[in-house]
Formats: sequence, C-alpha cells, structure tokens
Amino acid sequence: MIKLFASDVDGTLTDGCMYYADNGLELKKFNFRDGHGFQLLKISGIKTALITSETSPIVKKRADKLGIDHLAMGCKDKLLYVQCLCENLDISLHDVAYIGDDVNDLELLSAVGVAACPADAHQQVKTIPGIKILSRHGGDAAVREFIDSLLRQSEPSSDGQQADKGPITTITSHGQLPRRNSNTPTS
Repeated sequence: MIKLFASDVDGTLTDGCMYYADNGLELKKFNFRDGHGFQLLKISGIKTALITSETSPIVKKRADKLGIDHLAMGCKDKLLYVQCLCENLDISLHDVAYIGDDVNDLELLSAVGVAACPADAHQQVKTIPGIKILSRHGGDAAVREFIDSLLRQSEPSSDGQQADKGPITTITSHGQLPRRNSNTPTS
C-alpha cells in the first residue's frame, strides 16, 4: 500500500508554461481537481509531498493551501530527497507513488513503487519500464487521475481510523534535505 504520494510541480501539477503579467509578476495555473485529489489522499492517511527544482512563492502558497505534508523547492536531486524522506518516515521507496514529467524526474520515477506521468511527458519518461502513462496532460487533472487510480487499488486501514488531517510541512530551499529522524537507528 502506498504511504507517500509525491508529485513534481511544473509540467505535472501545472501545464508547464510560465505566465507573466504586465508588471512582471510570474503566474502558474493549477487545476482544482488535482487539489481535491490531495485532500482525498489525506483522508486516506497517505502523506503528501511536492518536489520541484524551482523556488517559487506560488508553489509554497499552493502547498500551504492544500496542506501538503512535505515541500521541497530548489531540489536538484529528487531521488536523494525522497530517500531521506523515506528514512524519516520509516518507509521504503516501494511505499512511494510519484508522478513526474521530465528528465529530471527519471531517477526517482525509476526507483519508486508506483510511477506515473502525464500524457504530454517527455518521451524518455514514457519509456521507463512499468510507468503508468496517464490520459490527461500536466495541469489538466493528470495528478487527480493518478490519485484516483491509486485510491481505487488501496484497501481501508486495518484499524478503521480516519487519517490525521493536520499539515506537517517540511519546507526546504535550495535543495536542502530533510533532517534525519533522531529516532531512526544508525547502522
């Protein structure tokens, strides 16, 4: 069962375009259905993460609004970040679902338990063995399509308890990794 759902941002949660207002303000377009999908994950007890190589106050605002558990901005090594996050959460990469769309997502997509990409992802991403190629494009509810497919496959929790809905936001900037959990034994 998936314990962590992680998503790239640009080209996955957005259409990959950069929009600029006359005053130079940068804009990004997000899909409401993707946002609602993150709420469904929280209700199901699945932790959430957004991982992007960009550093943008727009992404921070969106993550806050959605109650994303972990946010990594300016992340240059997405696989290493998720490996550290898994260690902190005491889960394995096999327990992670990830959606990404471009070559900077290749390593992470190849390492996780369940991988998906939008229909308009880079061709190299689409050739990853076992990747789920979604029917929707980035920014057009592709993330929601993936979430819905995961939730259909998941089983209810064995204790019947509803998930904690409070955010536990880990914000990294400039690619910093989350701190190692002090309760995690070292070998």
